[in-house]
Amino acid sequence: MADSRDEALAIAESAVALITAAGATDADASVSVADRFACEARDNEITKLERSRGRSLQVRAFVGSRRSSLVTTDLSHDGIALLARRVVAAAAFVGEDEYAGLPDSAESEVCDHDLLTVADDVAERPDEAKLEEALAMERAVRQADARIANSDGSRVRDSVASRALANTRGFRGVTQGTQVSRAAAPVALDGDDKRIGYYGTAARGWSTAESAQAVALHAVYRALALIGARKPATMRAAVIFERDVAASVLGDIFSALNAANVVTANSWLADRVGQRVGNERVTIVDDGRLPGGLGSSPFDGEGVPARETVAIRGGVLEMYFSDTYWGRRLGIGSTGNASGGGVAANNLYLVPGSGTLDDLVASTERGVLVVDTIGFATEHASGTYSRGARGIYIENGKPQHAIDEFTIASTFQDMLASIDGIAGDLRFDGTVVSPSFRVAEMTISGT
Repeated sequence: MADSRDEALAIAESAVALITAAGATDADASVSVADRFACEARDNEITKLERSRGRSLQVRAFVGSRRSSLVTTDLSHDGIALLARRVVAAAAFVGEDEYAGLPDSAESEVCDHDLLTVADDVAERPDEAKLEEALAMERAVRQADARIANSDGSRVRDSVASRALANTRGFRGVTQGTQVSRAAAPVALDGDDKRIGYYGTAARGWSTAESAQAVALHAVYRALALIGARKPATMRAAVIFERDVAASVLGDIFSALNAANVVTANSWLADRVGQRVGNERVTIVDDGRLPGGLGSSPFDGEGVPARETVAIRGGVLEMYFSDTYWGRRLGIGSTGNASGGGVAANNLYLVPGSGTLDDLVASTERGVLVVDTIGFATEHASGTYSRGARGIYIENGKPQHAIDEFTIASTFQDMLASIDGIAGDLRFDGTVVSPSFRVAEMTISGT
């Protein structure tokens, strides 16, 4: 681990020096070194096995107010020197931009905080144990129920990664992290149809991730829950978003909170800071310093210290998420959300309520529990929401039968204003996560 950190920082510092020597007035370089393992089992066999070390270098050169960026995997001295000359030369073909530039020095102070991003059990775990776990998950899903006839594979992955960043303003930073994941996808027979029940989990280490048995059984539950699904009637009713689907809704909301979309008038939340955009239950937070979070880091992709940002508090819009460039365009500071040349979530979540998903179901007179959505579009511009969906029809607080081939539709404004229940089932197993929540009424288009 220490060796990869030292290697990454040395490469970043070398790249910055070479870019400056090639004629840049400012520059930064980000280096990633990652060791990855992945395997997949189907039935009684390991069908995929991968082990790799990936190394990449991303650089930005500023020549006056002109900016260019390039990426390479050739980290030899000659390769980096060639990249340095090319990125500086490329800047000549880019228009001047008064907002382009590195973060101000005040934003780029070196920070060194233990955010619990490294779990020792990742590097210590032998490959044989991970292979056996994938096979064990396959056995578990196939033995759970006679209706499970096949599998789309059980997968086990992990990685140990180091990232270093250096720039011409004196910033030097190195961070490291581990990540593991388990996933299963059993296939249940439903007459002539097949129902796939995918479920996965991720964490910084094996001891904090959901167990292989839990993942396998939850995947089986999802597959079996959809057996006998039929198209529902068209209606207006409550919609409960199970937490994984709720996270995808939150991802759409993040797009509207992205300063890049706000500046370009590609967001329904543009020019609405200080206004109510949801009810008092809705508080949306991005926390780059969350201990053990999968998106946690002492600094973002530009060297700006990580922070906690409350975008919507009690239904009122307080802040957009930005990097340095789009923050300057918008007239705000960076929120520490720079990543890969754009704006990205660190650990974005809807603040949870209390109780369970079952409690939400039990308190629903008539509605739909959505467990999967289909399709996508750029709703962050207009604020409209429409998805194909699969789920469970609810009546008198009890699940009645599975439903599919229907569409749920509303606007994000109405959805945030109509959230009348939030469960306490939040798990930080991704960079965008959410507890299950219920919207009081949406349009359900079926028969």
